[in-house]
Formats: sequence, C-alpha cells, structure tokens
Amino acid sequence: MKKPKYVFVTGGVTSSLGKGIIAASLARLLQARGYSVTIQKLDPYINVDPGTLNPYEHGECYVTEDGAETDLDLGHYERFLNVPTSQANNVTTGRIYLTVIENERRGQYLGKTVQVIPHITDEIKRRIRLLGESGDYDIIITEIGGTVGDIESQPYIEAVRQMKWELGSEDSLVIHLTLVPYLAAAGELKTKPTQHSVKSLLEIGVQPDVLVCRTEKPLNAEVRRKLALFCNVTPNAVIESMDVKTIYEVPLVMEKEKLDKVVLSKLKLSSKTEPDLSVWKDFLFKLSHPKAEVNIALVGKYVELPDAYKSINEAFIHAGAANQCKVNVQSVHSEYLSAANAAEKLAGFDGILVAPGFGSRGIEGKLEAVRFARENKIPFFGICLGMQCAVIEFARNVLHINDAHSSEMDQGTSAPVIDLMEGQKEITQMGGTMRLGAYDCQLQKGSLALKAYGKQNISERHRHRYEFNNQYREAFEAAGMFLSGINPKTGLGEIVEVSGHPWFVGVQFHPELKSTVENPHPLFVRFIKAAMERK
Repeated sequence: MKKPKYVFVTGGVTSSLGKGIIAASLARLLQARGYSVTIQKLDPYINVDPGTLNPYEHGECYVTEDGAETDLDLGHYERFLNVPTSQANNVTTGRIYLTVIENERRGQYLGKTVQVIPHITDEIKRRIRLLGESGDYDIIITEIGGTVGDIESQPYIEAVRQMKWELGSEDSLVIHLTLVPYLAAAGELKTKPTQHSVKSLLEIGVQPDVLVCRTEKPLNAEVRRKLALFCNVTPNAVIESMDVKTIYEVPLVMEKEKLDKVVLSKLKLSSKTEPDLSVWKDFLFKLSHPKAEVNIALVGKYVELPDAYKSINEAFIHAGAANQCKVNVQSVHSEYLSAANAAEKLAGFDGILVAPGFGSRGIEGKLEAVRFARENKIPFFGICLGMQCAVIEFARNVLHINDAHSSEMDQGTSAPVIDLMEGQKEITQMGGTMRLGAYDCQLQKGSLALKAYGKQNISERHRHRYEFNNQYREAFEAAGMFLSGINPKTGLGEIVEVSGHPWFVGVQFHPELKSTVENPHPLFVRFIKAAMERK
C-alpha cells in the first residue's frame, strides 16, 4: 500500500487568487511525471455542502460521480487531471462539526468536553488522511479555502500545523499563494503584503515551503531574493504566477517556473519520467489558432455571475478547441426575454443553450428561447431545466396543451408534462436529497445523441427532482419530439430530440460536468459543430 505525501495549499492577502488553479496545475505536472495525484478542497463555510447555496452566493454546485454536491473547484481538478473526484474530495466546516456533534451524541468521546482542539482538528485531519487510506495516490494536494487570518480558517491551519509535525518535512509541504501588487505611483512591486501574510502563518506555527506569487509584472531577481529572505524560503521556492489569457496556460507557466521540480525535491521524490504535455500543448494550440468562429447564446437566470455556469463555459472551451473554432458565449438573461423581444435578442446567434436552474423566475423567457430555436431551426441544447423547458414549450406550442407546465413551477397544472419523481415525493429535507450522481442511459438508434457518443450505453451525472412525465410520451413522439435516451432500469426519459430539426437536443443530466481538456464532451463538440454548419 502506498504511503502518500501531502501538499497543502493556503492563500493570503486576498481571495480569488486562484488556489484551485495552482493546485490543479501542480497536480497535472506531477501526474505527467508519473505520479498518481488527487486534490481535495477544505471549505470553511458552515453549510454541510454547497447544494443549498444560491449560485449568486457561491457559483455553481459541482456534482461528483458518487453524487456529492461539492465546491466548483473540484470541476477544475477533474478538468485538469481527467480523473473523477468523490465525496472525500470536498469537506466543509459544516460537515466537520456535524460529524463531531453526532459522535458526541453517540457518546463516542466518553464524556469528555468536546472542543475545537483536539476534536475538530482531529476530524479535519481524519478527513485529510481519508483519501490516503485508499492506497491509490502517491501525492494528495489539499487546498484550504479562504485566506490566512480568517477566523473560520484557523482550525484548518492548525490541523495543517499538526499534520506537518506528525508527518515530517519529507512527507508534507505547504505552498502559500499570495499577491505581490504593482503600485503604479511608486513604479515597483511591493513585497510587504506577502511578508505580512507569511507572518500570520508563522504566528499559527506554519512555515510555508513554497511561495507562489500572483503578479501583474515579472518578479526580478531582487524581488525574489527579498521574498525568500524575509519569508524564510529557499530562493528557488519563490514562484512567479503572472496573469495569463486562459487558466489552461497555468500548468505550462508552472512547469517553466519549475514548481513541480521544487515540490518533488522538497518531498525527496525523483521524477519517474519527463513530463509529456503534448496533448495539453496541442489543445492550447487549437484554442489559440481557431479556423472558425461561432456565437452561442447562453440563456439563464444567473448570468450576472460567470461562475454560476462555470462548467458549461469550460465545456465550450474544450469543444471549441476540438473543432478548432472560437466559441463566443454571450449571456442572455431569461428574466428579460419575452415573446415580444426574443427575435431581437436572439438574432445573430449560431446556437442557443438553455441553462439549468431551479424555481419559476425566468422560466417564460427560457420557453421563448426554446421556441425561437425550434421554429427557426437554430441548433439548440437544453440542460436539465433547459431540457424540461423544451418539453413544456413543445407541449404548449405543438401539442397545444395550453396548461402544460412543470409541477415544480405550477403544482396545480392540469398537464404536468414535467413532474416530481416518484422517489422524491416523501422527501422533506432539501440538502443532498435530489437524484444525484452517475446513472446509466441507453441511446436510441438513429438519434443525434448516438451519433455524438458513438456508443449506445452511456453514464452521466444528475442533479434534479423532476422528470419527463412518461404518460405523455406517446403524444410527444407522435408529434415529433422523441426520447432518444432512456434510463434502462426506470424508463426515465434522459434525452429528448425533435425530428426534422438540424440539431435539437435536451438532456436531463449535466454533460458539462464530465468535459475535460483531454476528453471534451461529445454533446458539446457536436453542438458546436452544428452551430458551425449553420453558420
């Protein structure tokens, strides 16, 4: 059984510096050198998981194969590593405290006073080590959410301090991501914010081994020497992280800065093989040298926050590179879309994607977007609620069932063409109770879906409570909308298509969650191809 090494990634000065991207980039480089690597995210919020969080609060909720609702950073980990994550890869303060309190209620602590130290920190350490117990990984990278100095992050930093002491310097390492701002008035980079951030870490008892410095300007030799001297790290462990055009350039930047070599050296590991990043470089070449260009409307109701549809936007990047096509994604707010302005707002697009979501706000706008795409033969892609909107729109405007709706939006509808799943009817708690994770789907012969996947049996990830109502299936198929993907066990309709339309596909699952750099999702690839053909 492998004894894994542990790398901890902390952040300082400010949030949103890109700890997840640095962690994923390092993991990709170590993977390319022959090591098996995984990444986990420790989130300091008290929600048990992000499943009940509004996308405006925290961006999208990412779903793993085993049905865990997790932080969107796990999407980056999967997109970079091309390896699935699991429930164990995302831990929140809420989950930690819930476990400790449940243990206390069971009398597991033998009547002792339950405290942050040792009980909370011990549970954090147990969660960190959980991935290592599988024996599958040589290196486990743990990203600590928030920034050093945050009250809510302190138990995590203390747990890191204890683990570093327990593991020793050869089996553990801390990377501290920080900001080195450029002051135009002074005409120089300022190292003081980083020094203060490292000082905060030292006060908790953690000495960073590597500094990754986000900066707008290159770090000259003098700045690097100053950072190394006053932050007590070796000069080669001061890593420059300049702004780049796309996050997918970061692994190559980190390779140039020798981050992977520094980490392996400090962990007393040799490189098993020289990294082969040819597939990655080929992807970046295609991304930066497109031969075509398409405009895609992303119709949703959380469009003000790009992170709300993070995986969809990334899947478009992967599909664009696969087609050597520049994909211009323009957000269209469904709440402001109506029958009166749909033609004006959606004119000029080569494809229309109606995004997932929950609740009735913006639904009528989504229905208008579906109708416009269907009637004008514009390539259409509906995901989850987007697929359900395609069903409702078809029922109203083709089958002329005026009252057709989803029972999620209108419990009193006489025609619930989308209805609550049978297994959901007795559920009262919101968190973690939807139909979550990977389920099988069988594709029908002659369908666009089968052409895209190239195989009949597929598996995709889900996150929903409502489904296509099979009582209406016969009427739909007679009128030209057919189920092209069906769950073999339950008969649940997973994919709908419209006959006689160049490319009209609605899926109940979330294909964007499985799109990676090395394996762009086939439905996104075909959707972009259809948009290119229309143009």
